[in-house]
Amino acid sequence: MRTRMLALTSAVCGAALLGAAALPASATGPGAGGGQEPEGAGTTAVEGNASAAELLAEVRACARISKGAYRTDSGSSKATVSVCGTKDAVFWKADMDIDCDGRKTKACNRRTDPYFLPETAFQSSRGEPLDSAALPHVVVPGPSKVWDYRKSGLTGGSVVAVVYRDRVRYGVIGDTGPTGIIGEASYAMAKTLGIDPDPSTGGAESGVTYIAFKDSRISPIESRARARSRGAELARQFVGRS
Repeated sequence: MRTRMLALTSAVCGAALLGAAALPASATGPGAGGGQEPEGAGTTAVEGNASAAELLAEVRACARISKGAYRTDSGSSKATVSVCGTKDAVFWKADMDIDCDGRKTKACNRRTDPYFLPETAFQSSRGEPLDSAALPHVVVPGPSKVWDYRKSGLTGGSVVAVVYRDRVRYGVIGDTGPTGIIGEASYAMAKTLGIDPDPSTGGAESGVTYIAFKDSRISPIESRARARSRGAELARQFVGRS
């Protein structure tokens, strides 16, 4: 279901715009080695953590901070998704297209993904592209007049909670995309949520909520354990259970 526009230089341009700081190394393949936790690690709900229902209750109302709305796909006729803000987070409700850009792996390459780019806007501590097949991360629109995520206290490595149905998963901001489209996350993020991660035919048509916590950057960017622990902590605070 991934129908991003053919703006194949977007990730590279994003990197140039942002001058992203180096953050540590990605894995050698999906869920293996290189400091990555195994695929699916930590996906079981922990007693005391904020639930999907609690998080969704906090984002029922939208105080819009974007100057306009985004389309969910390049072929969408209308822009319908606004970015909303609270004191501690920004959020949006959209679909999920699959981002497979970055490190070339068995799951993410030009054969599996016709839009594949060997770069991500944010890099590992070794100066390498992130591994979308191993790292749960979210793509934000490149800075524009509609919304500049950097002005909302967000950057590469900022912690994000993604809610789909009754599941909550934590990751980081790992890439930027087209300036007019929103609703995209990595192969690994989709997989942890039970969404088909196939970059050509997978994704979710709707029903995905993204909650990005302000001033929450973690390092190393690819530490799934740190994203989970920091995300769970921030989510508890967000729903008033800190």
